[in-house]
Amino acid sequence: MEYGTGEGMNDLDAILERLERNEEIARKFFEVEVTILSVLNFKDLFERLLTEIREKFAIPYVWITLTEEGDLAPLIPVLFDSDVVRQRLSVVSRDTLLGLIGSSREPILVNEDLSPFYKLFPDHEKYLIRSLALAPITLNGDVVGTLNLGDASPDRYVPGMDTTLLKRLAIKVSVCLSNVVAHERVKLSSSRDEVTGLLNARAIEEILAREFQRAIRYENTLSVILMEIEDQVSHESKGNLPREVAGRVAKEMRSLVRVTDVLGTYKQGEFVVILPSTTKKKAMKLLERLSLHISENPIQVEDNSIELRLKGGIASTEDAGVIDARSLVRRASEMLARHRRGGSKDVSNYSTPAIE
Repeated sequence: MEYGTGEGMNDLDAILERLERNEEIARKFFEVEVTILSVLNFKDLFERLLTEIREKFAIPYVWITLTEEGDLAPLIPVLFDSDVVRQRLSVVSRDTLLGLIGSSREPILVNEDLSPFYKLFPDHEKYLIRSLALAPITLNGDVVGTLNLGDASPDRYVPGMDTTLLKRLAIKVSVCLSNVVAHERVKLSSSRDEVTGLLNARAIEEILAREFQRAIRYENTLSVILMEIEDQVSHESKGNLPREVAGRVAKEMRSLVRVTDVLGTYKQGEFVVILPSTTKKKAMKLLERLSLHISENPIQVEDNSIELRLKGGIASTEDAGVIDARSLVRRASEMLARHRRGGSKDVSNYSTPAIE
């Protein structure tokens, strides 16, 4: 009996070569899994994941999509601190993501008509990708994002290809994410205001200092809004408002700011919003929107309807004399004090001095 001759030998060589290639791919997936399993930091998890996949598999486009709602929302701004992650992150609504991938937890491969998926693409890579693999990431059983792999070749990810290893990696990422979120919650609890649930003054000062340095480094505009809420009847400031009212106000504000903005409490019962890459003019529009919403939506406490009014001051790195984070806050505080002296005028009537 003869072995290894003719066409049969060529087929065997092809099979062996494919097996060796599959083993190499499996080994690389395993190495990525080992790397991320020990991580307990939200930012580090995605830094290592994105870097490892891109380097080990020579995939030109690797990024993460996360939903802006739910348990991950308070952590997402941290990712913008990373040079690695910031350019490889897209944030969308949960409805947008599920509208594209459905409720399935299986990876999706696409190499025709990618236009519906452009909503998930990093802006600068939107039209360079010809084939795409999306692996759903879950947290506590709910889809909270996708791990996305893209290539300029339409043949890199073709529907029908085996996605077993990619699915396994997505499961491991989901497990790691659960561990990281639990760990981060412990850290966040010490940086939260117990009445509103927002970041406290100490955490805000740390974030503001970091955002200011980033704005200078990347030549972006950083704006800050300082706000005070008053009871229209008693004219009590936010610091003296009932706990339930303060908590409800904080919840309303959270629904109106972007996921990349940082909302917190500040000294003497003030609220603060840190607005990265935002001009003073755009910050003014947000302040007007917040003011209008607060004034038009009285807070119901038992049988009482409590009407509120918002007063605010804005400052940005566009302002003369702003040289560091402290001077930025000081400028916003001065604007707030001026608004306070303006009596009962609403924010829209105060637009000129607020954006000097």
